[in-house]
Amino acid sequence: MRLVLALTLLLASCAVPEQIPEPVPEPAPVAPALPPHKESIAIAGLMDSARSDAAAGNLAAAAASLERAIRIEPRNPRLWHELARVRLRQGQFAQAESMAARSNSWAGADSALRAANEGLIAEARARR
Repeated sequence: MRLVLALTLLLASCAVPEQIPEPVPEPAPVAPALPPHKESIAIAGLMDSARSDAAAGNLAAAAASLERAIRIEPRNPRLWHELARVRLRQGQFAQAESMAARSNSWAGADSALRAANEGLIAEARARR
């Protein structure tokens, strides 16, 4: 009996302990979306103001709002496109063409904006 007990203890001491898996770290909580930059809010406000002014026929005020927005975000192709549209309505065809080309230079892969700029450039050239 002692032999069986000794063998059991010996075998138990040689056994590999059961490996407990390490706890999986929880994924980091997803940070909430950052609020838009104040510049983005400012740009949206200036763009809305410019569109309202343009719709009311106040093209000088629309152009002033867009120029202000461009000073804040000079690489924003939509601002350049909007200003080109205003210049076209003002009869400033060379400036409209130039601003639409500037918009294209910042448009990247935005094919819809590029197409709109090309149409604006063609119209400005035809009316010039």
